[in-house]
Amino acid sequence: MGRESPRWRVGAVLPVLKYDLPASIVVFLVALPLCMGIAVASGAPPGAGLITGIIGGLIVGAFAGCPLQVSGPAAGLTVVVWELIEVQGMEKLAVIVLLAGAIQILASVLQLGQWFRAVSPAVIQGMLAGIGVLIFASQFHVMIDDLPKGTGLANLVTIPAAIEKGLIPGDEGFTTHHLAAMVGLMTIAAMVAWNWAPRRAHLLPAMLVGVALATAVAGFFHLPISYVRVRDNIFTLVHAPDWESLSHLLDTSMLSAAVAVAFIASAESLLSATAVDHLHAGPRTCYNRELAAQGVGNMICGALGALPVTGVMVRSAANISAGARTRAATMLHGLWLLLFVASFPFLLRLIPTASLAALLVFTGYKLINLDAVRELRQHGRSEVAIYAVTMVTVVATNLLTGVLVGFSLALAKLLYTTQNLATEVVHDRDNGTVSLTLMGIATFVSLPRLATAVDAVPPRTTVAIDIEALRHIDHACLSFLQSWKRLHELNGGAVRLDLGRLKARSYQVRDHPRPPGDRPAPVPLPPATEVRFSPGKSIT
Repeated sequence: MGRESPRWRVGAVLPVLKYDLPASIVVFLVALPLCMGIAVASGAPPGAGLITGIIGGLIVGAFAGCPLQVSGPAAGLTVVVWELIEVQGMEKLAVIVLLAGAIQILASVLQLGQWFRAVSPAVIQGMLAGIGVLIFASQFHVMIDDLPKGTGLANLVTIPAAIEKGLIPGDEGFTTHHLAAMVGLMTIAAMVAWNWAPRRAHLLPAMLVGVALATAVAGFFHLPISYVRVRDNIFTLVHAPDWESLSHLLDTSMLSAAVAVAFIASAESLLSATAVDHLHAGPRTCYNRELAAQGVGNMICGALGALPVTGVMVRSAANISAGARTRAATMLHGLWLLLFVASFPFLLRLIPTASLAALLVFTGYKLINLDAVRELRQHGRSEVAIYAVTMVTVVATNLLTGVLVGFSLALAKLLYTTQNLATEVVHDRDNGTVSLTLMGIATFVSLPRLATAVDAVPPRTTVAIDIEALRHIDHACLSFLQSWKRLHELNGGAVRLDLGRLKARSYQVRDHPRPPGDRPAPVPLPPATEVRFSPGKSIT
């Protein structure tokens, strides 16, 4: 045993050194500018985003149910956090994040992790696209060293004025706005051009290359533009919520905000985890454990006054593509963030604010994701409509309202689909026979349509009801047909209907279908001489 123990330790450490250590450095280089950029876009100090990145790596990474997912501040919550800081302030934001983490932990205890995935892709993509539009519009103004205009629509409609202000020289020549705009455009151009760099060069993330180039140019020419403001010790930003803030813990506004943050953060984290599972062949995600880890991370973020944490797809994809094998990669990236901000904060102050804003402008554009629209189109125009309405509502109102509207539309579509009952009534007057065909799904919602079809059957006729294309019938429609059958027979008619097969279409008796040998042969009917139509379907 004594000889095998060192071998075991070496066997466990070598893969970390070979795969996870290099991957962690790549993720660190991706996360560093993103953490600061998201914090600035959220209206928080850059250091708050870095603290969240550290917690996402060291704490969430240690307990995550998706070992290769990287957590930190996410663009998906930027709009919500900005609004909360504007209305509530950083102190109350800390309480909201703390409460949101507790809600996530409770949800994991109740085994709700899988249910957070039960959101229509059209709603999720519409939400992300709306967020992308809002980020793009607000950060476009910051990219020219200007201030956002307050609301998403105001930021959007004033983009032409911002273009004129930052890109078209006036009588006074080049101003600070023009210089900042050139730095921002340089950042975006460098990120796009980096895609054509040699494959080996891609070890350096495009985002880092863009920000580093802009920083070098701004420093070399001593450009009089805005730069990132970071304290020598960013950990002075760490402060627990005071008693006054905690006294509002159960306020309705605080609870509703916490629920919104918990829902969006959980949906983004778990959907990202699902996508991560498609990128590697390692262990699959344990959703409730991932939800609990995110909750613990958010409770710590709230206790330290940082931004909320979520699983982030961009950093996770970089982690996997760089060769990560275990959770050690995401934990080490948190350690590198901690060491960097503790040792080299002066380097962060050299970064132009316009460069970070440009990074977010590019990120916002990517969130709109037109490829997702093409994929949704393959599943029907209704999916694209849900996507578009969700996106527009998010931009025009707020994130929570947009998600609720999109979710309601998805439910309405589901309701319409589940009551999709089609009927055909064919009446032969010469022989006094009627053929009634039921197709699709018969539920209480479609009961009026079923009633209209059977009301078209004349009394004292022989009716053959064909249920071959009927996929499901609920108790309400089943009881209605049985009652109508009895009444029709009492009035001198005849009904040919296999009640056993009909009941087998109901969930109540689906576990006991009739064997094939018990099914009676269909009764042929003479050729039809007259056709009637029910509202369910027309016949040509």
